[in-house]
Amino acid sequence: MIGRKIRHIQRYREIAFAFSRNGFGFIVKELGLYKIISLPKRLFMKEQDNEFRTKTTGERIRLFLEELGPTFVKLGQIASTRPDLIPVSIIEELEKLHDKVTPFTYEGARAIIEAELEGNLEDIFDDFDQEPLGAASIGQVHYAVLKTGEPVAVKVQRPMIEKIIQTDLEILYEIASLAEKRFEWAARYELCGLVEEFSKALRKELDYTNEGRNADRIAKQFKKDPHIYIPSVYWDYTTKKILTMEYVEGTKLNDIGKLTREGYNTKVLAERVANSVFHQILIEGFFHGDPHPGNMVAFPGDGIIFMDFGMVGRLTPDMKANFATLVIAIMRQQTEGVIRGIMRMGLVSEEVDIQKLTMDVDDLKAKYYDVPLSQVSLGEAVNDLFAVAHEHQIKIPSDLTLLGKTLLTMEGVVETLDPDLSIIEIAEPFGKQLLIDRFNPKNVAANTFSYIGDYGESLIELPKKINELTNVVKKGKLPLEVDIPNVERFLTKLDRISNRLSFSIVLLSFSIIMVGLIVGSAMSGQSSVLWNLPAIEIGFTVALLMFLWLLYSIFKSGRF
Repeated sequence: MIGRKIRHIQRYREIAFAFSRNGFGFIVKELGLYKIISLPKRLFMKEQDNEFRTKTTGERIRLFLEELGPTFVKLGQIASTRPDLIPVSIIEELEKLHDKVTPFTYEGARAIIEAELEGNLEDIFDDFDQEPLGAASIGQVHYAVLKTGEPVAVKVQRPMIEKIIQTDLEILYEIASLAEKRFEWAARYELCGLVEEFSKALRKELDYTNEGRNADRIAKQFKKDPHIYIPSVYWDYTTKKILTMEYVEGTKLNDIGKLTREGYNTKVLAERVANSVFHQILIEGFFHGDPHPGNMVAFPGDGIIFMDFGMVGRLTPDMKANFATLVIAIMRQQTEGVIRGIMRMGLVSEEVDIQKLTMDVDDLKAKYYDVPLSQVSLGEAVNDLFAVAHEHQIKIPSDLTLLGKTLLTMEGVVETLDPDLSIIEIAEPFGKQLLIDRFNPKNVAANTFSYIGDYGESLIELPKKINELTNVVKKGKLPLEVDIPNVERFLTKLDRISNRLSFSIVLLSFSIIMVGLIVGSAMSGQSSVLWNLPAIEIGFTVALLMFLWLLYSIFKSGRF
């Protein structure tokens, strides 16, 4: 770790100064980073108060990320898909992150293409535009024409970007480790785990073959649908640092004026966008993770073209079924169904208070009570539920949180095209069909058959496990762990029960003594007066009072 710090000392300084310039100098001080880079502590505590008073925390975080470049911008964009972990006010700022970078040189792009494709640029392409169509933090896109005449879009990775990102990720992990040791909130959020998760997603984006495979997989989903089109990947011209895809043109979905002038039916486009996204999510379980207007365009015939498949989500069959249950429960405002969906989706902590969770879901339900379905945002509702789940320490898989972000993005596009379209009404038939298919006898039988191997193995091992358990019991070493929630309340009630039981025993003993006195007095024919006191009458009165008090306490407890 020390060796890496020495190698990355200049980058550490840049990060430390960026913290300070954006009002987070206290973090540098608390983490002790000023010691690592050998600079005075005061440099990171003198912050420009007047400047920061006009900016929110979310704005300052966004500016901090933009200042530090590609790695931090990308991580911010990935973090914006986690409303279960990050407050809404910060998410809104992270969603504004853009790759504000200048294009790199044509000579740099040419060098990478020729090294990756092992040939001269002129021998590979019939034409290649030197000016890029667009530039981003990781790469840029050029228009080109293959020798066979097909127009293509060539995405080229920035020179040295992989090394830059690797350095930043190493530093980020070290900072996260320090933060977990010094900040309670960092340990609670498992900051190192989050950095690892975000790093994994970012490294995938550095390999363009992943994006190419994602495009091919989604293309297969719509091969029979003439209204949804996915550009083809030219694998002979694609490597880890080069992605060559069919060049397509269309009209942006957020340009309503141009769509209208060109004769598009925006209501049909809205339905096709919604249906295609729900088909990906609830039928295929593999979906485009960022369907914003820049990644979707319209083509003649009211068709939709999807582009840029660097960010995708995956859902297992169980995730799909549980999400379908959640959608239907949200639509019908069924608290129990919502809770079942959340509990099945996430990793549930032992500390979950179901009663408190139910109350929080009921409070959230009130937000959507009596609201027309056409005005309900499914993405917002799902993200609200994920936020409640996080408060109760229910860990939601990252693909599901990406799903929430995908729905919100898609709903923004659909609302622009057709404000009256109800997303939930579009989603419900998909959810119902998914549940019908899940409980279809053929599918149940197929699922059962797939588990036969596991069941058989368990049965084979059963005698051995029983024998081991028997030996442990014989030795008297059977471990028993009992976890009782609200143990103090339990012990208090136990004390009351034992006290009441003791009181009953005393009452019974006293009654027996009184009966003995009465019987003895009757047999001897003598008076029951002791020390000039009427013992039987007094004893009867005391016993009666004790009995009445015991009866009162039982009825007061409500348990009789």
